[in-house]
Amino acid sequence: MRTLVMRGKPVADAMRKKIEGKIKAAEKCGVKPALAIITAGKDPASHVYKDRLVKLTESLGASAKVVILPGNASLEQVLFEVRKLNRNRYVHGILPTMPMPRHIDGRAVAAAIAPNKDVDCLNPKNMGEVFSGESTWAPCTPRACMAILKYYGIKPEGKKAVVIGRSNVVGKPVAMLLLKENATVTVCHSRTENLASVLKTSDIIVAAVGAANFVKPDMVKNGAVIVDVGINAVDGGIAGDVDPAAAEKAAAFTPVPGGVGVVSNMMVMECLCRNL
Repeated sequence: MRTLVMRGKPVADAMRKKIEGKIKAAEKCGVKPALAIITAGKDPASHVYKDRLVKLTESLGASAKVVILPGNASLEQVLFEVRKLNRNRYVHGILPTMPMPRHIDGRAVAAAIAPNKDVDCLNPKNMGEVFSGESTWAPCTPRACMAILKYYGIKPEGKKAVVIGRSNVVGKPVAMLLLKENATVTVCHSRTENLASVLKTSDIIVAAVGAANFVKPDMVKNGAVIVDVGINAVDGGIAGDVDPAAAEKAAAFTPVPGGVGVVSNMMVMECLCRNL
């Protein structure tokens, strides 16, 4: 059996052309799309993510506004910056890098973002619309998972799909998107009993558990489709949530790196342009 490697770059490249077109059209009307990124503290991952988004934003012809706050910034300071950006008519999207420092309530920050400027579906109003099936604007990583499946011609309808992870940013919303595509969805987590037996019956596995090489070969049936959302630092490198040996049993899988993450960043830009 030949395994299909579902690389993210072709998906992102296809999206890039459409987004660049929207940005150019907006500029002809006198509008320069702008993404504001708020970072608090010195978390290395947050700053790497911020830098990559700035580079991508500018490469597409949009502008990036970066707000960097110290690690000891208060919740009130963060909310002040969010509300100021809400009022700024030259800012079209707002993205706080999560997680914020522990003393800052990330839920309060998310709730303060104007729904129409919320590019990663953090505001509870936007998330509620995802869970009720009334919105196509789910968080960027779940939308990236679905975009990859669609690009490579994999239809969830009628398939048994298992999502490992129940976070509000990946696990729960990707389950909702799979349901919307008529898959039969099971959500597993750290307290799921007999996880391996559940996975072995799955046609599609979305791994978003945040543990390096968590899904082993004996947990996957031959011919499954695997979407690996994990990005875990190991020995100076990066590993996904799925053991590479497990991916070899799959009919199709996303590599790490080079898979979902590439598309997820482009999804931020697509959402930035949704109101243009």
